[in-house]
Amino acid sequence: MRLLVTGGAGFIGSHFIRAWLAHHPSDDVIALDALTYAGSRARLAEAERTGRCRFLQGDICEPEAVREAMRGAQAVVHCAAETHVDRSITDAAPFLRTNVEGTYTLLREALACGVDRFLHISTDEVYGPVLEGAVDESAPLAPRSPYAASKAAGDLLVQAVRATHQLPAIVVRPTNVFGPWQFPEKFIPLCITNGMAGVPLPLYGDGRQRRSWLYVDDLSGALEVMLEQGRPGEVYNVAGGQEQSNLETATTILAQTGGPDGLIQFVADRPGHDRRYAMRDGKLRALGWQPAVPFERGLAQTIAWYRGHDDWWRPLAQHLREDPYHWLNRPARADAARASGAAA
Repeated sequence: MRLLVTGGAGFIGSHFIRAWLAHHPSDDVIALDALTYAGSRARLAEAERTGRCRFLQGDICEPEAVREAMRGAQAVVHCAAETHVDRSITDAAPFLRTNVEGTYTLLREALACGVDRFLHISTDEVYGPVLEGAVDESAPLAPRSPYAASKAAGDLLVQAVRATHQLPAIVVRPTNVFGPWQFPEKFIPLCITNGMAGVPLPLYGDGRQRRSWLYVDDLSGALEVMLEQGRPGEVYNVAGGQEQSNLETATTILAQTGGPDGLIQFVADRPGHDRRYAMRDGKLRALGWQPAVPFERGLAQTIAWYRGHDDWWRPLAQHLREDPYHWLNRPARADAARASGAAA
């Protein structure tokens, strides 16, 4: 079988490609990626060495690029997305273009090509904050950031095309994912790389926002199960395991990376910052999947990887510290204290 993986040079896409090729030795993959700031061809080096992964640089909003990449593919795994909430607060336009227009372009070409399976990777953030208990796939969508809203719009497009045109599509909503090769603006690699570099680690509000974490290899396994056994038209949560506060996560990581005391700096909370996410994923587990990597082991493996690959992440981290997009780098807002207090 031939697969098209969009965002193939991204964090999740590249992990999935390596896992799929390892477990399906007769299959081949087309990796389509625009190589924006978070894309890295280096992530695909191992897959390309197999001779069964072909890389195409292209934009999912461009029909010609999508058509070329999708030619001969039986399945599409749609990982390409703009994903960083802070960037969406500063400028939502790239999120609307990639996550909505790009998803529509893929859906249209998938219909024309008659693919057998279309797997759309979404996020738990489409549900909005879950202050108590946990939600299943029937919960209403209540996104509160431009990023989450753009992903919710993409979800609805996929489901509408499924209902209208019978595209064999599945929507996947994972929890927070971490692991090797993740871009260092994301929370766990930010904690790791700042700890190793000995630079301050900004933590929003009081740091007590709660998240559960899923190691990227476990997500790859879940995607394989859904690609092979998932029911078209369904939505599947991928909930993962351990839930803890951002402060607990940051403190644990700094202790393990040798970061000096006092690196954590509390800053004004992010606008619209969701306090907690929590999902139930019984529908997926009924297919036989469950996470295999406990948080502690996954974190140790991730820290070890960053220790051994500082030639990859140090230039990226330095650029991020100089990048003026980040609203933390702008002059303090007059309402910073009020915003921080409101999140408590």
